[in-house]
Amino acid sequence: MSIRVLIVDDQMMVREGFSVLLNAQQDIEVVGEAVDGHDAVAKVRALEPDVVLMDIRMPGMNGLEATREIVAADTSAKVLVLTTFDLDEYVYQALRAGASGFLLKDASARQLAEGVRVVASGESLLAPSVTRRLITEFARVTQVRRGVVGSHQVEELTERETEVLVLIAQGLSNAEIADRLVVAESTIKTHVSRVLVKLGLRDRTQAAVYAYETRLITPT
Repeated sequence: MSIRVLIVDDQMMVREGFSVLLNAQQDIEVVGEAVDGHDAVAKVRALEPDVVLMDIRMPGMNGLEATREIVAADTSAKVLVLTTFDLDEYVYQALRAGASGFLLKDASARQLAEGVRVVASGESLLAPSVTRRLITEFARVTQVRRGVVGSHQVEELTERETEVLVLIAQGLSNAEIADRLVVAESTIKTHVSRVLVKLGLRDRTQAAVYAYETRLITPT
């Protein structure tokens, strides 16, 4: 089955350009376009896309607000943030709100398509060093909102679960973590699921942000 994509951007040329690039992929289908956050929320409900390519800076409801609403609605859609800047505080906030990763708008057609596939598969687009740089930069200057509650939650993790959380924050995939720890990938998937449940997090991206915010892992 094709990966269903909704493109959200206030610039028509951007929407049309991404549509052409993605529709050229055999396994990806652009099912709709939205011009702002309000339009995006409505079309996610109507079209049920697998992935939402979300611009951040739009008039009316911006991409950050739209991401929050889409995630709060508990849809199956994964949000992939698009931005012109690699260090944008709005992107960091979107990751905290539940976005599954981000891409720069100057990404190649191959990077765009692969990003959609990665997010659709349930993984987080965290591997590029620029993403880790963004997370660590704003984790450094942002007050930890979870405070003491966050540290208590970390203590609930087993030693192996904590190890897996750190590796997630470093941008490793399940397969890479399994190779690093010399265990089956299915075992890592179980650990990841338990980490998310214990910490009350939605996905791997929020887990990575959490690890930085609670200083479980520090910028290098």
